[in-house]
Amino acid sequence: MAAVGPKSTSQPPTSGDRRLADKALRRLEKLYELCMNPLLGLRNNPPCLPDLISETVMLLIEIWEPYQGSKASNSQMPRGDETYYLRVHIRNLLDKVNRALLLFKEGQEKIFEETSSYRRNLTKLSLLFSHMLWELKALFPEGRFHGDTYRVTKSEAEEFWRHSFGNKCIVQWTTFKQQLKSVHAFEEGMESMALKSTIDLTCNDHISIFEFDIFIRLFQPWMSLIRNWNQLAVTHPGYMAFLTYDQVEGRLKHYLHRPGSYIYRLSCTRMGQWAIGHVTTDGAVVQTIPQNTPLYLALIQGFKEGCYLYPDGRDVNPDLTSLCEPSQRGKVKVTEEQYELYCDIGSTFQLCKICAERDKDTRIQPCGHLLCQPCLSGWQDPKTDRISQKIKGVEGKVSVISSLCSSEPTD
Repeated sequence: MAAVGPKSTSQPPTSGDRRLADKALRRLEKLYELCMNPLLGLRNNPPCLPDLISETVMLLIEIWEPYQGSKASNSQMPRGDETYYLRVHIRNLLDKVNRALLLFKEGQEKIFEETSSYRRNLTKLSLLFSHMLWELKALFPEGRFHGDTYRVTKSEAEEFWRHSFGNKCIVQWTTFKQQLKSVHAFEEGMESMALKSTIDLTCNDHISIFEFDIFIRLFQPWMSLIRNWNQLAVTHPGYMAFLTYDQVEGRLKHYLHRPGSYIYRLSCTRMGQWAIGHVTTDGAVVQTIPQNTPLYLALIQGFKEGCYLYPDGRDVNPDLTSLCEPSQRGKVKVTEEQYELYCDIGSTFQLCKICAERDKDTRIQPCGHLLCQPCLSGWQDPKTDRISQKIKGVEGKVSVISSLCSSEPTD
């Protein structure tokens, strides 16, 4: 199979790229000033937005310095798809910074209220900034590009990436999806969108080798990758995405009367690992990161020990013992009811859980689940999803106060 993806370029970033980078730096400085307002009361628990902005600015200056002014013509030629990655990254960064600034502008005094939609959206963006920073540090250690030599942790996944994409460090989602489907079966439409929302940590419609590596480490082993993802991130009520350490603690405090209640999400201080929070027998909330153990084994062991009994406070705790069995190659079937669980608004804030980008503004009848209009349109295409036949009608412009979740404990 020939390597696919964007063509590599040996040309340095253009003057337009440099202007966008300068613009992003100016906007980041403005966002930093707004975040330092004492009325905002941002805590030091991860992800701490002011710290993320400061570290991002310093790294960006180091990365872009060789391409600034007169130095640009004398700098070394970029390696591989360095220019392509920088272009994708800086445009995505600028987009997210502009969204954050808009929250301050439109939210005004409400941005200072922790329960407001503006504040929750700012928290979601802080997680995206964290993911973008981790990716940038992984591909540009000490400010110099090494994306073409980045190694995926698991050997089988590394072989897949190199065979499919060569030395590229980033490819478009559609390109990545096509190659992944050649070795792991999954359906177009809803399943594909849900998969993208899990892998595309930086929400830029591209998959970097770093994001791929994180996904593989979270849902290993390679042979049962999609099966593990379906059971741990799609149908399991304990999975949360885009929630901070403080929000996890706040959520679990509703279940202090029920020891053994737990939720889990991606760690943002230790990328590629899980963070699990649970209520102890003495009514405390403890958050831990399992070391050198696949998540399903940690959950199984925690169940035996009485720690992980009630996912998100619910009575039914999924049996994960089947994940200990060898995977049977072939199509992984997921029922409509399981996908309804994935869309359960009780485990989301106001963001659509499929794309994790837009607000949910449409209600599906008769089930009552909420999502955004573009994702609904994807479902309604009979060529892409048989579930669309079950959709009876919609109601627009509804308000939601739940959320996606993922972050972690302080180290």
